[in-house]
Amino acid sequence: MADRPQGSGVPEKGTPEYDWLYGSQSSTPPSDATQRMEAQQPSRARADETRVMPVARREARGSGGSPPGPARTPAAAPAPRPKRRRWRPRLAMIPLVLVLLLVYLLGIPLYQWTRIEKVDAIPAGDRPADQPGTNYLIVGSDKADDLSDAQRKALQTGPRGGTNTDTIIVLHTGPGGRTMMSIPRDTLAEIPGHGTQMINAAFAIDGPPLLVATVEQLTGIHVDHYVELGFGSVINTVDAFGGVEICPTQDMKDPMARLDISKGCQEVDGLTALAYSRSRHVTALSDLDRVARQREVISALGDEALSPWTFLNPVRYWRITDAAADAIRIDEEMNPLDLGRFALAMTGKSQTCTMPNLPAPSDPNRIIADPDRAPALFDAIIEGTSVPQQACTPTGRARS
Repeated sequence: MADRPQGSGVPEKGTPEYDWLYGSQSSTPPSDATQRMEAQQPSRARADETRVMPVARREARGSGGSPPGPARTPAAAPAPRPKRRRWRPRLAMIPLVLVLLLVYLLGIPLYQWTRIEKVDAIPAGDRPADQPGTNYLIVGSDKADDLSDAQRKALQTGPRGGTNTDTIIVLHTGPGGRTMMSIPRDTLAEIPGHGTQMINAAFAIDGPPLLVATVEQLTGIHVDHYVELGFGSVINTVDAFGGVEICPTQDMKDPMARLDISKGCQEVDGLTALAYSRSRHVTALSDLDRVARQREVISALGDEALSPWTFLNPVRYWRITDAAADAIRIDEEMNPLDLGRFALAMTGKSQTCTMPNLPAPSDPNRIIADPDRAPALFDAIIEGTSVPQQACTPTGRARS
């Protein structure tokens, strides 16, 4: 150590207190335990360093060694776009279809109105004053000029002009309800200017005006409107409806009416319905039973007319209005609105009666108005009140 200058400040190697710096010069080797501990320390230190290293957040990590950029905020979701309404052609057509249907339902009757024959039915002379409600005189004539050749052949009738009537009905609508009263054609009545005869003779003598005057004089009821139905109106209208239901209470075979049907409810065509309403040679009360069947056929037509299919089926609707226009005659004062009211009055439920009657003293084959019971029925119609049940029977005879 002579070559190292003294006072240089560098510790001398071999000095015990500086062994920590130069390492020990002892010849004693370190123990195995010490070596193992020294070997384990670096790995443990590396494990501790790894354990305590902060984990970088994924969004803060860069790519390719680049420093992490600022954290990204998620973009705002776009506002939902308003839904566009689809044009639905089927729904859009509904109002148009309804308008066309309304035009059709109103237009067809107005057109058929121009084809209906109008007649003078207003009688001369004094008449009953106006009364509550509306009274229609319905007459079924043997008018055959609206029949086809096949129908005339089946009925064995010629093209007559409607000079006879088998049906005389007063239809009343008013505060007391609807009443349909039949006047049998065999009723003896005073015909103005022509004496006492069967009431249907008035129609044969001078047509609608004289018949209206005779009915008004017999009953005291003011007739507001006149409606005449020919053979064809029954046949063609029933066929336009596709038939009607009748319910005979017995088997009916009447060669004179060309009728042959069995007892019970059944669907019939126009020719059979007409024969059924005209037959008078099978049942016991003859004409009194016939007027009840006439009302049955008219009511059946009214029931068919109320069917929704009548108005929803254009073909059916046309056939019905066309058949009625060909076979109906009305008074000259009736307008389309009046005819519409009449059509409504023919539908639905009505109280049905035959004029209260008795056999005529002078002729048992003829009848007269019952002087005790008939005035009650006439007065109820005149005053627009409810008809007494005892005055309203199917045949006009008193209840037993």
